[in-house]
Amino acid sequence: MGIAKFVLKRVLLGVLTLVVVSIVVFALTQALGDPVEAILGREAQPASVAAMREELGLNRAVITQYSDWLSGLVTGDPGISYTNGVPVLEVLGDRIWNSLFLMLVSALVSIPISIAIGTLTAARRDTAFDSTSSATSLVLASMPEFVTGLLLIVLLATNVWQVFPAVVRIRPGEAPWVDVGALVLPVLTLTLGVVPYVSRVMRASMIEVLESDYIEMARLKGLPERTVVWRHALPNAIGPTLQVIAINIAYLAGGVIVVENIFNYPGIGLALRDAVTDVNVPVVQFIAMLIAAIYVVVNLLADVGTILVTPRLRTRLQ
Repeated sequence: MGIAKFVLKRVLLGVLTLVVVSIVVFALTQALGDPVEAILGREAQPASVAAMREELGLNRAVITQYSDWLSGLVTGDPGISYTNGVPVLEVLGDRIWNSLFLMLVSALVSIPISIAIGTLTAARRDTAFDSTSSATSLVLASMPEFVTGLLLIVLLATNVWQVFPAVVRIRPGEAPWVDVGALVLPVLTLTLGVVPYVSRVMRASMIEVLESDYIEMARLKGLPERTVVWRHALPNAIGPTLQVIAINIAYLAGGVIVVENIFNYPGIGLALRDAVTDVNVPVVQFIAMLIAAIYVVVNLLADVGTILVTPRLRTRLQ
């Protein structure tokens, strides 16, 4: 099976996954409550309730509601916000880009740091640096994002050192990079959530590569240890780590929801919180599907990247 067939198979599997997720999301959002009651209140007249249900299309069969929603999602029309009657994409337009920007910056910061730490700890195996890094990563990995975020606020924004703002103050329509200082703590929170996992896997992969025969041959040729580690071992150790990197990048899509609520960052996290509170079903459904789509796309790219950097897998698919 060639690489093209493999990619096609993975794409079809991803589409099937999203279809299954859409069914689950649609079913679960029906349990949020009655959006008509949330809009009109419990004391609304039956005639008003009936009219509102007809206007929102909630009087139709569930299967019809699902098929219409799914077809709209595929064609780029995820529906109308129940709270203000504005299309969902207009409600979430700036917020989506804000969240994607936060994810991108966090990934660009956390992944190189993770790879560097994993490489250095493997090269200095069983030293004090290795033991300290392993213990620190275990502590960070055991801490949820909201705990890490709150600790950073206490340390760097309030009681100890007032270095960065505790909340993000980006007005509607402003780009997130207009206030770089306010992004430090959200990015640092997400980075500390990713680095422990990726660095530990990178360390294990590097140790395995450093003990291989071709690395021993490079050392016997008299190459400096720095050249052996960074030029010969590192490229071969990244392949097995790509899957974990993909999982953690996909994790950022869910992690931003918690982090945005902590730092008042105007992204999809705050929008999801408000949508759940207001029983704004179309917004909740779209955000859930957006996060699922990010998971699928990132894992697909990781699968392809793993094949491209691993000669043994490329040969097997040819």
